[in-house]
Amino acid sequence: MRDPPNGHGGYGVRIIDDIAFSSDGEAELGRLAAYVRDRRIPLEMCPSSNLQTGAAPSIADHPIGLLTQLRLRVTVNTDNRLMSGTSMTRELALLADAFGYDLPDFRGFAINTMQSAFIPFDERLTIIGNVIKPWYADQLKA
Repeated sequence: MRDPPNGHGGYGVRIIDDIAFSSDGEAELGRLAAYVRDRRIPLEMCPSSNLQTGAAPSIADHPIGLLTQLRLRVTVNTDNRLMSGTSMTRELALLADAFGYDLPDFRGFAINTMQSAFIPFDERLTIIGNVIKPWYADQLKA
């Protein structure tokens, strides 16, 4: 993989460089990746932008799938919507097509994002409990 240009694409994707695979195919987190996971440091993923910058060769090969499986705190973002020609709806649709993600997965991404927001802890919990979880619960009933 080549390095993406400065300022675009969400560099959380680069944590993949600190994950190796054992001979039996098991993912082994390096020191930095383990630190990021263990401390719940959010990883900003901007799939369309990551393709444009060369950080991922395709949506299907985007590291978000593995990082989510390994329980790192992944968030989904658009980066620069105009330059990437995207929206959150499009980003989520691309991930749904590539990885089979559905509403419960999107709920997890939304919660990860709010858990990582730059607002006071109690406000984050209130938004998660009073907005995000009820909205997804209503959608899952429909």
